[in-house]
Amino acid sequence: MKLMRVGPQGAEKPAILAEDGSIRDLSGVVEDIKGDVLSPEGLAKIAALDPMSLPELAADRIGPCVAGTTKFLCIGLNYADHAEEAGMQVPPEPVLFLKGLTAICGPNDATPLPRGSEKLDWEVELAVIIGKPAKYVSEAEALDYVAGYAVSNDVSERAYQTERAGQWTKGKSCDNFAPLGPWLVTRDEVADPQALKMWLTVNGETMQDGATTTMVYGVAHVVSYLSQFMTLMPGDVISTGTPPGVGMGMKPPRYLKVGDVVELGIEGLGQQRQEIIAD
Repeated sequence: MKLMRVGPQGAEKPAILAEDGSIRDLSGVVEDIKGDVLSPEGLAKIAALDPMSLPELAADRIGPCVAGTTKFLCIGLNYADHAEEAGMQVPPEPVLFLKGLTAICGPNDATPLPRGSEKLDWEVELAVIIGKPAKYVSEAEALDYVAGYAVSNDVSERAYQTERAGQWTKGKSCDNFAPLGPWLVTRDEVADPQALKMWLTVNGETMQDGATTTMVYGVAHVVSYLSQFMTLMPGDVISTGTPPGVGMGMKPPRYLKVGDVVELGIEGLGQQRQEIIAD
């Protein structure tokens, strides 16, 4: 299934993408795409429906594909070829940082250029959405706790991230720095999360052309690893890292400016489009 949320910011309705491409309203069935709806039982309830029997919705705006997120967790330097372009060693354990929840936005919402920003960058990433509470889970059972997958753009302000002291979070958490969606694709429709092609363009020029095959720490490992430190809750998002081709790694580096358009996607998970605007 492809689950989504459509409507104005803060008033999105839960929806499902039907096979004919129409968007069908789930608000008469579930409150939102969050909580117990993401559990195996909740997803089975939706799967039993005939989407064509539901009212059709106009997609004037697509919101983030999941609600009720308590944590937006990110894994840094998780692609061997990206670590190489950054001139850094592959870490001996997953590198963890967080994005502020106010960074979460729809997949096609504009990206405001933060005031004073000099080094706005892009990162196409596979996002993992947790479906049920996960604490101390083994790698073998970790995928049982995954509701589905989505496209994420780990928008980053590199000067804030690396030149302003402290942790990476300040360069990762500005408004709309976490476009998510368009859909949550349920786990049963993704045969192998470690075999997905991914891409990103800026103004039509290909910047990233990679695949999750070069991920150092795979989805199962990351979910298990994080669950040793904290309880992962339904709706929590794990953004799993990016392949090479980010602006910071170019020679000379290349960063985004007002008017630029970023487009990105992952095989089977849909695509996003963001225009850079003044804040």
